[in-house]
Amino acid sequence: MSTAAPIRDARTPVRQDPAERRRGMYHLASPVSVLTVTAEERMHGTTASTVTLVSRRPLLVGVVLRTGSSFGRLAAREGRYAITVLGADQADVARWFADSGRPDGSEQFDGLRWQPDSYANAPLLAGGLAHYSCRFHSKVAVGDGELLLGYVVRARTADGPPLLSYAGDLYGGHLKPTRGEPVPRDGRAGA
Repeated sequence: MSTAAPIRDARTPVRQDPAERRRGMYHLASPVSVLTVTAEERMHGTTASTVTLVSRRPLLVGVVLRTGSSFGRLAAREGRYAITVLGADQADVARWFADSGRPDGSEQFDGLRWQPDSYANAPLLAGGLAHYSCRFHSKVAVGDGELLLGYVVRARTADGPPLLSYAGDLYGGHLKPTRGEPVPRDGRAGA
């Protein structure tokens, strides 16, 4: 007869240096995207490295934003927005839209190639690996951020290596497939 280990209350604090935990979170590799919106004739963009598939039916993507972000307010007000998943050679674009000192409005798109999305009327940046046209679903306060959820109305893809955020920096290059069992196409864990 075996005895089960006692179940630990999940609310019991674990002693660990908070800085060490934060450093550990930088080891989650994620694709880098630029979110764009046009609200009341004002264009706005922001860099995000947390865009992820949340649901396949309905098709929802989620992105974590800073609490009170301009993008979150504008996307909720307009009810639609666009996402450009950046390619490996677009690190400068990612840094530009992450810079809070960039110009406001349409000037932040000067010098960039883009076209307006036919659904969201927001800029789609040239050279992206994927473009998603999204309808606003909801915005939820979570910890020190906001989770923005959007229905994917339209998606287009291109070939090429991705731009990734990892360990506090940006990385681009060709991905090398590993051998073994394939990961489920929906990206979800569990059996």
